Amino acid sequence: MRFQQTFLVASVLAMAAAKPCKPVVKPSSSAAPPVTSAVAPPPIAVPTVAPVATEPAAPVVAVSAAGGITAEKIIQIAPTTASCAGAEFPDECADAAAAAPAISNSFTQYKLTEVGEQAAVVSLMLFESGSFKYNKNHFPGVVGQGTRNMQSPAFNALYAAAIGVADPMADNDSSFGSAAWFLTTQCSADVRAGLVAGTPAGYSAYLTQCVGTTDTADRDTIWAATIAAMKG
Repeated sequence: MRFQQTFLVASVLAMAAAKPCKPVVKPSSSAAPPVTSAVAPPPIAVPTVAPVATEPAAPVVAVSAAGGITAEKIIQIAPTTASCAGAEFPDECADAAAAAPAISNSFTQYKLTEVGEQAAVVSLMLFESGSFKYNKNHFPGVVGQGTRNMQSPAFNALYAAAIGVADPMADNDSSFGSAAWFLTTQCSADVRAGLVAGTPAGYSAYLTQCVGTTDTADRDTIWAATIAAMKG
């Protein structure tokens, strides 16, 4: 009996010795930590923005100055300006071909670019000088009165001093420039605005409030013909 117990104990011990135990591995404190690969984050997709469609810029259109005067327009307004034949004072007469460049020079010098103002000074000169036949006052013959708009001696003295000449009636540029000078230096802003409007009322105010004369039917007829020709 004792032998059997001893044999059983021995068998159990032998079986235990034959089956190996899994060793327990204790990690070392000096072991390096596990390495993880640094993977870059995926790139952020940037949306593509289409360029904003823009309309092409409109071309710049040059605007020409209003009005302007030519010999042909002067003859259209006052046919007798085509020639100085038969003029009572030939040395004072200027035909349309001589008058046009001098008047144009005055528009440039005094910056008259509005057709209404241009027409006013041309019609005034045509009326006062008998369609450019006279450069001095002969009726009744006031000494010192003249130029193409027949300025008074007092205004001619101011004008001569302003342009630096002794006699403003001595040459075409001076004589034909007087009306533009008078308008730009002696007339009010309201009068000028009325001329720019190109109305009969505006022209009437120019005559009565600035030139200092009466508005008559024959003056209006010349003005109407002048502004029509210069607008054309």
